[in-house]
Amino acid sequence: MREAIVLVHGLWSVGSVDLLRLRNLFKKAGYECHMFNYHVWGKPPADIAAKLHTFIDNIDAPKVHIVAHSFGGIITMHLFDQFPFDIKGRVVLMASPVNGSAVGKRINANPMTRWMLGQSHVNGLSGDVPPWQGWQDIGVIAGDIPIGLGLITGGPGLPHDGTVSVEETELKGATDAIVMRVSHSGMLMSAPVAEQAVVFLQTGQFDQDTMTPLLNAEPA
Repeated sequence: MREAIVLVHGLWSVGSVDLLRLRNLFKKAGYECHMFNYHVWGKPPADIAAKLHTFIDNIDAPKVHIVAHSFGGIITMHLFDQFPFDIKGRVVLMASPVNGSAVGKRINANPMTRWMLGQSHVNGLSGDVPPWQGWQDIGVIAGDIPIGLGLITGGPGLPHDGTVSVEETELKGATDAIVMRVSHSGMLMSAPVAEQAVVFLQTGQFDQDTMTPLLNAEPA
């Protein structure tokens, strides 16, 4: 069966350039890949989610998965809150602060830096993200190498990936979750992270034990 992946980037990505390696690894695994681009200035995550729904609705594939990094995961949560049953496929959230972001809250609290977040704090980085209601299989990948831009603001609580803490990614109702030795940005370049995402998209679970590379396999 032909399967597609929609990649949803994080807060300050430029044209999804930081997702190009992931896209190439997923294409190698046999998936059709689509990059959803957005900006947060003037648009809260709920509004961006409506555009994501339209974007996905125009993809001609029998099964569409979503792989979202960082703030992209918050947009994905809003997507399913508004359109819970429209998509057949699995979801992987990568370092997404679904419980709010300590780094984001500090940036938003400072009048000199608040502009950097646009409207991302509204039911997003400041918390109050819609709950997950179990509509699809959803897996959570977190990192625990504490190197990243979030350290400039003091960083989140340990363990963290330099920007988002493991606790901030913990999603009530998640199908499966895994913590990997990567940083917030480093996970986008990591073949093992891509392999884990592929495992989840194929099986609904992460490979907690063997880390078997599956990037040469065709989608199930």
